[in-house]
Amino acid sequence: MMRIRRKWRPPLWMVVGITLAVVLCLPIIGIFFVRYMWPVLGYREAVYVAGFGVLAATFVVGWGLWRILLRPVQAMRTRVTALRAGDDNALDPLDHYGTADMQALGQSFLDMGRALRSREAVLRSYADHVTHELKSPLTVVRGAAELLAMPDLPDAERARLLGRIEASADRMTALLDAQRSLAQAQEPAARGSVRLSDVAKGVEVLQDGTVPLSEDALQLVMDHLVGNAKAHGATKITASFDGSLTVQDNGSGVSIGNQDRIFEPFFTTRRESGGTGMGLSIVRRILEAHEAEITLTPSEQGARFVITF
Repeated sequence: MMRIRRKWRPPLWMVVGITLAVVLCLPIIGIFFVRYMWPVLGYREAVYVAGFGVLAATFVVGWGLWRILLRPVQAMRTRVTALRAGDDNALDPLDHYGTADMQALGQSFLDMGRALRSREAVLRSYADHVTHELKSPLTVVRGAAELLAMPDLPDAERARLLGRIEASADRMTALLDAQRSLAQAQEPAARGSVRLSDVAKGVEVLQDGTVPLSEDALQLVMDHLVGNAKAHGATKITASFDGSLTVQDNGSGVSIGNQDRIFEPFFTTRRESGGTGMGLSIVRRILEAHEAEITLTPSEQGARFVITF
């Protein structure tokens, strides 16, 4: 995620305060200038010079306010229009933000824009995938229903068709459950913290600690990681927290060829057994919402996932 380069910028209160001070002082300075320069320049000339000085100072103040306040606002408004039109370059930081408050607002805009763009892309991709994936079980259900309507269908064949209908229903249920989990992962992150041992049920906690995730978020992460490990033959799962959270299992692990793809949406090696390929992708999106990162690290046996905060 691209961040705005941090450098000192005056806070808004300082800009407003200096502007008000200048506006207050300019007439006073002009009056004193005319008073003390009158004998030297003459009254009319002193008034002209004071007026020109006040005008020049006003122009400088106005230019400063435009550069510090108005220009970043106009640029951000242009970026919002470009983002609405689908321009990815609209998510690049501005060259100039003026004040510290505008810089913070700009970073919030970038974070929100990227989150919305990512959410839109994921949901669109998932909708396309689910639409495609649901066609197969629905076709099976439709075909099996037509065959079940045959009055002379043998009992063995009827049982086989009922099994196919049940398997197709399970497949559709898994896809819908993944959709619900994805929707939860896309929701704004609720901040919080929770003890690892309070959530890691069925997992051997080697080193306990307070994880900087809400209980619901950590529960979703652990459920997916544990479920994924058991689906790959794990009989023992351990977890430890020492500033980063490590989850290790003794399952079949991840092949070298698949290590770079396991966090991709819809990638699964268990499609025949009902896998949707959304578990680890959902975990990554939950953690990204909490500004955390999950990586697969080398392990002598099974899979080891490390979550850094």
